[in-house]
Amino acid sequence: MKLIATLGLLLVISFGLRAEEGMLIPSLISAFTDDMKAKGMKLTADEIYSVNNASLKDAILHFNGGCTAELVSGKGLLLTNHHCGFSQIQYHSSVKNDYLKYGFWAKKFEDELPNPSLYAARVVRIEDVTQQIREGLDDNADDAMKALKAQEIAKTLIEDAERGTHYKAEIKPFNYGNDFYMIVKEVFTDVRLVGAPPSSVGKFGGDTDNWVWPRHTGDFSVFRVYAGADNKPADYSEDNVPYEPLHYLPVSMKPRKNGDFTMVYGFPGTTEQHLVSDQVAYYINKERPARIGMREKSLAVIDAAMLASDETRIQYAAKQARIANAYKKWIGQIDGLKSLGAIEIKKEFEEEYIKRAKSNKEWKNKYAGLVEEMNALMASNVEADFAYAMYVEYMYVGPEIFKMARSIQAFLDKVPSYEEEGVLKEKIQEQIDGLDAFFKDYNVEVDREIFRQLSNEFAKQVAEGYKPDMLQKQDKINDLSTKIYEKSILVDQQRLKKALKKIKSAKKAEKLEKDLALELQEELNNILRGKVIGEYRLYKQQIEGLLQKYVAGKYEMFPDANHWPDANGTMRITYGLLEGSAPTDGMAYTEHTTVKGILAKHRTGKTDFDLLPDLVELYEKEKYGPYAQDGELWVCFTGSNHTTGGNSGSPVIDAEGNLMGLNFDRSWESTMSDFMFDASRCRNITVDIRYVMWVMDIYGGAGHLVKEMTIVK
Repeated sequence: MKLIATLGLLLVISFGLRAEEGMLIPSLISAFTDDMKAKGMKLTADEIYSVNNASLKDAILHFNGGCTAELVSGKGLLLTNHHCGFSQIQYHSSVKNDYLKYGFWAKKFEDELPNPSLYAARVVRIEDVTQQIREGLDDNADDAMKALKAQEIAKTLIEDAERGTHYKAEIKPFNYGNDFYMIVKEVFTDVRLVGAPPSSVGKFGGDTDNWVWPRHTGDFSVFRVYAGADNKPADYSEDNVPYEPLHYLPVSMKPRKNGDFTMVYGFPGTTEQHLVSDQVAYYINKERPARIGMREKSLAVIDAAMLASDETRIQYAAKQARIANAYKKWIGQIDGLKSLGAIEIKKEFEEEYIKRAKSNKEWKNKYAGLVEEMNALMASNVEADFAYAMYVEYMYVGPEIFKMARSIQAFLDKVPSYEEEGVLKEKIQEQIDGLDAFFKDYNVEVDREIFRQLSNEFAKQVAEGYKPDMLQKQDKINDLSTKIYEKSILVDQQRLKKALKKIKSAKKAEKLEKDLALELQEELNNILRGKVIGEYRLYKQQIEGLLQKYVAGKYEMFPDANHWPDANGTMRITYGLLEGSAPTDGMAYTEHTTVKGILAKHRTGKTDFDLLPDLVELYEKEKYGPYAQDGELWVCFTGSNHTTGGNSGSPVIDAEGNLMGLNFDRSWESTMSDFMFDASRCRNITVDIRYVMWVMDIYGGAGHLVKEMTIVK
């Protein structure tokens, strides 16, 4: 039976892998167009990606380095997800102007809101530079020397690419360093908020529906890219004008149907399809459950506080969303991997990998021992890897007092140099001025309870060799929490201001370092920087060196398999069909949802399904305008496209290159696709562009934005 299962697995790998799996490099898309056309696509490779002519790629922008957005008008109008623009919406919101609750629509260019530090980048070209880098490497050098030389060569190539242009370039390794690509970009730094629906649309379903199908979330927000008079990127200025793109996406109002071709074009963040069995087991059984537990405690505190106060709701809206997103994703990820039997599938493939390696003398020397070596390396470094994950959750996702402590400590470390340069007074004032942004969205009681709960959990989880002295005694942690939040100046803006103003010299600065919160921060940081990170990085370097060889073996020994490089934040294309799924026995998901589902969920009375009264009225009257299909207003649909984090906001494009909707999520059964894709049930979730237009036009009264777009019927 095991032999049959193994052979079946290999058939899937070699011949039956559905085209929906994989995140394809746009510059190589011509190799896939025949299959794409067989699924219904009518575009040419040059229309999808071209360096010399305008193409779809020129309408796709990397939004602030973590999401995707698409240009939809000749005046730089940009669509992305509501959750991608959430920080900007929250930044402009207040109790008086509650854009989170009621939405925001700029009526004219002058009303559009600037966003410090927000940027959007267009890919100019993607260039394979593997040969240039490989030619400069000495095969006899060790891995460390090769890496240094590769960086040196990459630096020269980047300088050559940027010289005489306003472009920025970077070179990224693909397939763990078996390949290298240079991405040349045009980076726009004046990106303004144009519109956002109320959260009862943009976040409809909240945590209840996150990562879940059926979905009814209008997850979109509207921005505009501005440029200088020469149409090139420019820092924010009132003199800037709307950017005129090389290409923008026409908006499709055409009827949809099950089986329609779909293509997602965007910037997926990270996948790890090549992990060996013991690594997958570690994530399923140890690392993910512990991180879920930490976030669960934070969310319980934050959610209760947000329900009790509108001020706290606004303060913590973006933070809650960031914490909750990965939390729920990981729960679904574990369940999906277990249901699929991912560990056993990995083990079966590893057996076949070793078997093939041993069938050939050259392969045997290069590849036969890699699986065992990687699993052994994992076993010997599991505590360091786990400690790193826990430190991240505790110090960078948990209580915000650590964020303030890092900022203040960094300032105190520079005081001696500021004193020597005679700029200490000026720098102190800069530090004081910067406190407003932090304390605007800070609630000390919320942070106190998060600190107490996460400190206890952190102390339980981390092995003794990675635990600071101040958290060694479990029964003393509650007392420590009380002392820190009663005595530390870091949790009180006025006290902190006064303390900073008293700094007249480096000696005076040293007194601040006796603050209990700073002492804990220093102790944690010493362990993190002095021990954990060093061990973690060494392990990652070693495992990635082995993975480079392991992946090379896959390409060489399984030549008929559909190979694709893991997502790494660079531009990719995935394609599939508009279709539902049957993820578990007895359950069948339809491919789309309608407004009727919004009202049905609203009637349950759950807070996550709250709606503003004017929305309910419009839904009930079925005032759909020109945006309905067969008398119904579609809200969301699913497709068999392979997506991950970073694809949020990606355009879902039809067979003719028109915008069908905005990708914003995956079904819960799909979250495992970061490690292993199951084409029968992995589905991406999209908000239909017609619902976006309806919210914008009929509900939001922003029909002037719709008029900017090219509508295809």
